[in-house]
Amino acid sequence: MELRHLRYFIAVAEEEHMTRAAQRLGIQQPPLSQQIRDLERELGVQLFDRTPRSVRLNMAGRVFLEDARALLASAERAAVRVQQATRGQVGRIAVGYTSSASLHPRVPQLIRVFHARHPMIALDSQENTTRDLLDAVAGEALDAVFVRASAARYPTLSSLVLDQEEMVVAVPIEHRLAAKRGALALAELADEPFILYRREDGPGVQDELLAACAKAGFAPRVVADVPRLLSAVTLVASGRGITLLPRTLQLLHRESVAYRPLDAASAFTIPLTLVYREPPADAPLARFVEAARQALPAPRGQGRRAGGTSRARRRLD
Repeated sequence: MELRHLRYFIAVAEEEHMTRAAQRLGIQQPPLSQQIRDLERELGVQLFDRTPRSVRLNMAGRVFLEDARALLASAERAAVRVQQATRGQVGRIAVGYTSSASLHPRVPQLIRVFHARHPMIALDSQENTTRDLLDAVAGEALDAVFVRASAARYPTLSSLVLDQEEMVVAVPIEHRLAAKRGALALAELADEPFILYRREDGPGVQDELLAACAKAGFAPRVVADVPRLLSAVTLVASGRGITLLPRTLQLLHRESVAYRPLDAASAFTIPLTLVYREPPADAPLARFVEAARQALPAPRGQGRRAGGTSRARRRLD
């Protein structure tokens, strides 16, 4: 039994006339009649009661019609799904992000847009440290991750910079700098106790911060290393010291933390980066990277090989 037998049978059953069914199918009537007889012979039953003017389903035919329609619809759905899979529109991808990256509005915006465009691609997600996430992409445990760092140490990976985010100073609400007007010079923090993001948990933020402090003429006096930027905010809120954070984190602990901008001479930024393995053109991951590229303003940012020389560092306002 072939799918064409089912299509022929359904047409005859609905038209109740061989000639009309043949016209509907775009074939001649004699071959259609022969195909129906072949189907009945294969099934071992008659499906129609025939008269000189019509053919009508008998009891066996009515039972078979229901199954024939279901089988044909299932085959058509399978054809559509395999075509969608070929275009990367069906499947599953695994995405990770750091806790601080997840607070950047670009991350949920991109995931929401992607799901709306590709509802048949399942998206699994997990949170972890920068190093663990990058290792997971390199080891093919994850497909793509959002981090606040470059992937220069992972030459097999590609990356797309979604934003360059300004850093702000976070101080306890009772700190003397909390009430000071205007932007702060980084040199004003030289004697302050610093809470830093632990470098072994993910290179990037601390590298940029230490470089900025060195440019301002001092090395920070570190009183605590924390595994995540959110932990740093909590320690600032408890009065342990000060820290520098990406701007989007300044919504945290507003009742006990004051956030101050850096002046033009001290200002520096931290990237929000999508890091991924370069996908085949027909893979669901390719659709995800495409959605990320389309989120960039014109001229569109370009992906780059981690460790390459080009940088897609464009503002995503």
